[in-house]
Amino acid sequence: RVEVVESGGGSVQAGGSLRLSCTVSGFTYSERWVGWFRQAPGKEREGLAAANIGRQSTIYYADSVRGRATVSEDNAKNTLYLQLDSLTPDDTATYYCAADWSVGHYPLAASEYTWWGQGTQVTVSS
Repeated sequence: RVEVVESGGGSVQAGGSLRLSCTVSGFTYSERWVGWFRQAPGKEREGLAAANIGRQSTIYYADSVRGRATVSEDNAKNTLYLQLDSLTPDDTATYYCAADWSVGHYPLAASEYTWWGQGTQVTVSS
């Protein structure tokens, strides 16, 4: 059974950084896609980054976070990290991690992913 668990959210001041963790377990094969998303109150879920973990480590970033987001992985822990720098109050949201065997042409689309974590809250104060 696939499980996705996020952690690392919290409160931070504008200009600061956060590192979120996503641990994925239960995949039979080593290759899988993992995506990072966020959703602010009253807004749609937004794709931030997506990584193809396995034979070919390919990472995509959304325009909204490119240049201040970094995805890294620890294969031994089945964990993917999202480092987000230069935070602003606009980054306040619930952040989710999702996983799937494969995704279509839009790896940053929430509809491409089957398994989701419970979300972790990030609050950025000015």
